[in-house]
Amino acid sequence: MTAVTTHPINRRWAAENPELLQLYSFPTPNGVKVSIMLEEIGLPYEAHLVTLSDADVRSPEFLVLNPNNKIPAIIDPQGPDGAAVQLFESGAILIYLAEKTGQLIGETAAEKYDVLKWVMFQMGGLGPMLGQLGYFTKFAGAEIEDPRPRERFRLEAKRLLAVLERQLEGRDWITGSYSIADIAIAPWLNALAYYGTQELVGWDDYRNVNAYLARFLARPAVQAGLNIPPRPV
Repeated sequence: MTAVTTHPINRRWAAENPELLQLYSFPTPNGVKVSIMLEEIGLPYEAHLVTLSDADVRSPEFLVLNPNNKIPAIIDPQGPDGAAVQLFESGAILIYLAEKTGQLIGETAAEKYDVLKWVMFQMGGLGPMLGQLGYFTKFAGAEIEDPRPRERFRLEAKRLLAVLERQLEGRDWITGSYSIADIAIAPWLNALAYYGTQELVGWDDYRNVNAYLARFLARPAVQAGLNIPPRPV
């Protein structure tokens, strides 16, 4: 018996190989961060499709793993000192995987914290702001007649894109070398097209950001991770 086979989530999303890291996710901007990271570092894993429906994310089995009822989440049976690790929150998972493997988090302590500050930039700013703009443009918030909520998030999205535009001047990647900061940030930039908000934020004005996203999407691990786990047909 392993930490995976004894976990309640295994009753609903059964592991084929419970010795491997188990990913419970859906291909949203937050979800694909973890699948891209796993593809980049080459760590063997199993992916389980957890849809965004209440039947999945609010199921008793999933809530034991993440009481906040959000994807992604992982169980790593091979955690520190051989003890299993259960994690939710995509940023926390990225940091854990980077530290576990010693990859994509800088070579020195100073580089590590440079990477982490940009991960936090995404977690606390870019992701929430672009997500809210999407809500007020593509989803239920679009039905609200008052223009102020959408305008608030449109302007904040533009401000954050301008921050990235300046940071990427003369750089291929956010901190110079490819890292978990890029894996955190770029999927949210990619979501602008899905939300239909590129024109609203003046996407074509951000030359550095456009080139950066193209570089990111060209990576084989990114191309693989964007479709893991596959969406239901």
